Amino acid sequence: MGACLALGSLASCASCLCGSASCLLSSCCPSAYNSTVSRLAFSFLLLLGTMVSVIMILPGMEEHLRKIPGFCVGGTSVPGIENKVNCDIIVGYKSVYRMCFAMACFFFLFSLIMIRVRSSKDPRAAVQNGFWFFKFLVLVGITVGAFFIPDGDFNAVWYYFGVVGSFIFIIIQLILLVDFAHSWNLAWLQNADDGNRKCWLGALLTVTVLNYILAFTAVVLFYVFYTQPDDCAEHKVFISLNLIFCIAVSVIAVLPKVQEAQPSSGLLQASIISLYVMYVTWSAMTNNPNRKCNPSLLSLVQPGAATPAPGLVPPTPAPSVQWWDAQSIVGLLIFLFCTLYASIRSSTNAQVNRLMRTEEGQVLTVSEATVGEDGVRRAVDNEEEGVTYSYSFFHFCLFLASLYIMMTLTNWYKPDSDYQSVSSMPAVWVKISSSWIGLALYTWTLVAPLVLPNRDFS
Repeated sequence: MGACLALGSLASCASCLCGSASCLLSSCCPSAYNSTVSRLAFSFLLLLGTMVSVIMILPGMEEHLRKIPGFCVGGTSVPGIENKVNCDIIVGYKSVYRMCFAMACFFFLFSLIMIRVRSSKDPRAAVQNGFWFFKFLVLVGITVGAFFIPDGDFNAVWYYFGVVGSFIFIIIQLILLVDFAHSWNLAWLQNADDGNRKCWLGALLTVTVLNYILAFTAVVLFYVFYTQPDDCAEHKVFISLNLIFCIAVSVIAVLPKVQEAQPSSGLLQASIISLYVMYVTWSAMTNNPNRKCNPSLLSLVQPGAATPAPGLVPPTPAPSVQWWDAQSIVGLLIFLFCTLYASIRSSTNAQVNRLMRTEEGQVLTVSEATVGEDGVRRAVDNEEEGVTYSYSFFHFCLFLASLYIMMTLTNWYKPDSDYQSVSSMPAVWVKISSSWIGLALYTWTLVAPLVLPNRDFS
């Protein structure tokens, strides 16, 4: 708990740096738009909550809390709070549910407050871009209150909220990866036109081929370790279908008609999407309750852990379940990347901007930076004429991200289960269907100019 308080103090100090509607930047920091600074600050609050959740689920945390005299036994000195502190609530999966519930409520509240904010002249924009210390206090208050929610049906109901929210967020992650791949491809093509063409095109080709090699290697490993000759029919269907779909979108991306309508589309985007789809496929299969089709990968991060040979049923797992298997760690890394990218993205992809409810990206020049008399740079207000992103939709994405973190850290378990078996098939279908919808959305970004020729997709 001391680590949690330390993190809280760190956030409090950080929030003091941006206490007004216009955030201050130190003289050593680069210039930035007010909209970018605000998104980074909100993302910091999300990452802070994620770190606290990770600390609460670390092994041995519950045992350490129980050693504190009077903490888990006896009464408390807080007026109105009787009985004892429930260590099963404070730590473990149930604590993650309550921490993420608090973050979800916080961001959903802001999503409602910021509906239809059109420019920074709206009084609500000052709340969005300032008052960080008070917003931090609100988040802390909601978090404290969440830990006094009685068990009852809360865990079961919030589990289904987490499943639905995670489903949507997985799709949003794919949209962000599409946007990132598009920006990456466009930047390197421009560098090729401006400088050493062979060098930049060679680098682009190398990255693309590497992504496809990794995706194909993943397919081979999936067939080897996650299928059996006489079993695992679902896995065989998932792997085969997603392999076919990835090949299909790669072919569509380089069709002459598509290239004519969208010259910036190419195999780099398709290769990144294919690699992400293979990750989602892997993540889905690791939630299959059939242990014969789901060998343990815990040994990848815990040397010495036994990994059963293909075809052998492993022994019954211990009651203590950890989230830090390989696919969960990869999922957290992708989440961190997408969250930070969503905070700083400045995209020129018109279709992705429509899907993400943002405007075309702007580039800040040094001459635009506002410098006060004290030599301190202030974030430039670039939203006087109109917002560059939907405040409400951005907070809704962070709301979904809170649910995704909750499900990832708890490995998609129901918190009231006995944790004696791997998560049920609903988690498998949620993940695999989200990969199919994500592929459909990416395909739409390719063919939309052909299907709707009268609309401007430039």
